[in-house]
Amino acid sequence: VQLVESGGGLVQPGGSLRLSCTASGFTFGGYAMSWYRQTPGKERELVAGIDVGGGRTNYADFVEGRFAISRDDAKSTVYLQMNSLRSDDTAMYYCNGGYTGAVFVNWGQGTQVTVSP
Repeated sequence: VQLVESGGGLVQPGGSLRLSCTASGFTFGGYAMSWYRQTPGKERELVAGIDVGGGRTNYADFVEGRFAISRDDAKSTVYLQMNSLRSDDTAMYYCNGGYTGAVFVNWGQGTQVTVSP
């Protein structure tokens, strides 16, 4: 299993970013996928999940309608569109298999999101 996240960066509060995670080493279309984030000294937390086929999604309470998870099975890629970013969204963002919890032992390198004026 290989997961490669990209799309992070520095953005001002209220701005937007679109994260991508390209996967390989497993049958992508057969797995739910999810995004997580982690800040130093804290445990990794679930941000959003999307089921097989993309018909169902779930979000952490802190998302409050600001983010949207989607997937493109032809590209083995899962996305996280993040709008109305806040300073407390600053974190390293990761993807993994699963809908409400990670199913792969392997994690990618993550992509850093920094929200700052």
